[in-house]
Amino acid sequence: MKKNTTIYDIAKALNITVSTVSRALNGFPAISENTRRLVAETAKKLNYSPNRLASALKSGKTFIVGVIVPSIQSHFFASVIHSIEEGLKDSGYRIILYQSNELLENEIKGVKTLLEAQVDGIIASLSLGTEDDISHFQGIIAQHKPLVLFDRISTRLKVPTVTLNDFNAGFLAAQHLIDQGYKKIAFITTAQPIKTFTDRLEGYREAMKVNQLPIDPDHIVFGGLSIKDGRYGAAKLLRAETIPEAIITADDYTALGVLKKLKEVNEIPPKIGLIGFSNEAFSAYISPALSTVDQHPNLMGRGCAELFLQMIKKNHPYDDICHLVLEPTIIKRQSSNV
Repeated sequence: MKKNTTIYDIAKALNITVSTVSRALNGFPAISENTRRLVAETAKKLNYSPNRLASALKSGKTFIVGVIVPSIQSHFFASVIHSIEEGLKDSGYRIILYQSNELLENEIKGVKTLLEAQVDGIIASLSLGTEDDISHFQGIIAQHKPLVLFDRISTRLKVPTVTLNDFNAGFLAAQHLIDQGYKKIAFITTAQPIKTFTDRLEGYREAMKVNQLPIDPDHIVFGGLSIKDGRYGAAKLLRAETIPEAIITADDYTALGVLKKLKEVNEIPPKIGLIGFSNEAFSAYISPALSTVDQHPNLMGRGCAELFLQMIKKNHPYDDICHLVLEPTIIKRQSSNV
């Protein structure tokens, strides 16, 4: 069998020390640009591939971070992932991505798979199926590996987090509709007790209370988060004794389902106002364009990377736990513009 090229072969070919080759390949600033270029060219010519396992055994680090998200189809989560990658790359870290598809069993498998891959830490957003069972995440903490949660979190896990001020987001979404003149406002959200969504609902309730507007119990619909669930929720609201004047949905996909149903019965917004969450890529291009709450995924991703890099430098990663809270922004479009 052909012997794999090592850094010793590169050093011999260029007549330089092995340590110089190692430093050049790892981007040490003390190495000149010319040397880095020569080493890179020679490594390519000799088909050199770094032995990550050997490096990990020597340093105790793989320089790989596991990222678990509910779905990569969401523009929001895709943007967070991109920003995590950008925030980590200058420190030499790469990511392995795992999606739970909103199922607890997949999330558990994801944590197990990533830990078996010897990742240096995990950054995750909880699935809708994650309720009481958080033992898989507690296992990460028990191994003293960094765990950062973002967007969907559990307050029972004492770890760094990056979240939106979801209470304020729910309040602002409702207040925007109230300012537009809507009074009978409904809310469609998930039945799962995830803090992100319960906080949004409580923010809506507070806005209605502050503005002395009653909430019809039939105007709060619990289900899932999908186009299908949006259609179901809208149909249920349209059958209510009092039809709402406007609807808030817990995400943009649910809002899209609501819009489809409203179009079927010729109740197109802003006849019934509509606002969602996440500022998904499609929200600006559907008709009417969807008002939404921007959760600032780029800032969220960068925040996750920063918290991870802070943790990895500590002897005890969970000393001085930090929580970053981002403020939401309302993006006003046609669907809520009376």
